[in-house]
Amino acid sequence: MFQVEDIREWRGHDVVDAENRKIGSLEAIYVDTSTDEPAFATVMIGLLNKRRLVFVPLDGATVGPGYLKVRYARGLVKEAPSIGTDDILPADEEPAVFAHYGLPYATGAGGERKLARP
Repeated sequence: MFQVEDIREWRGHDVVDAENRKIGSLEAIYVDTSTDEPAFATVMIGLLNKRRLVFVPLDGATVGPGYLKVRYARGLVKEAPSIGTDDILPADEEPAVFAHYGLPYATGAGGERKLARP
């Protein structure tokens, strides 16, 4: 896994799937609040007047020269829950992001959010 500090430098670079098909451009990283490790990325997709940010897990992701490669298929990522380009993910919508990828979801012991932007 890569460090959050390193991946921040990749904002705007291509995000590709396992078959090297471009999904979109890296916008932001979300960390798991219980570990402070990178957990999800938001990827800018869409046309100029209909852009949105979709979430993709970073488990198994790798970096290459000028791109971030995720292990999820482009079609699956493009159908993921999304937010507007100036929006934040509401806490009550976090479970849907995890469910889309078949990942377990649990809040912290005090009910705190699972994901946060560092």
